[in-house]
Amino acid sequence: MGFPKLLIEGKPKKLEELQRNIQKELNCVNQKINITITRIGNPYRHPNILAEFIAEQLKNRVSFRKAMKKAIELTEQTDTKGIQGRVPLQTIRAKIDYCSYTVRTIYGVLGIKIWIFIDED
Repeated sequence: MGFPKLLIEGKPKKLEELQRNIQKELNCVNQKINITITRIGNPYRHPNILAEFIAEQLKNRVSFRKAMKKAIELTEQTDTKGIQGRVPLQTIRAKIDYCSYTVRTIYGVLGIKIWIFIDED
């Protein structure tokens, strides 16, 4: 999880509710399920977290240009090689993380695609 404080801070009931919902979905009410939360070091280095950030901005009716610039700025602060500029999609050995995310807004369904160039090893 990128920001575990949002789930843990002052709300242990949410963890218990999440645990009960998972038990119901998996039809194992008699068994105990343990939930472990691990913190991700650089959350804005992962495209899924970045896509959720952009989606939340778009739901709050922020202009897409501001949301894109803020996402690019947050990603460039981490140790990535590129998000907007240098993304070698033709090089096989380049490590590129990709995410496709859809968000429902009042204007309709929008698609978000993110490529993050991490390293070329």
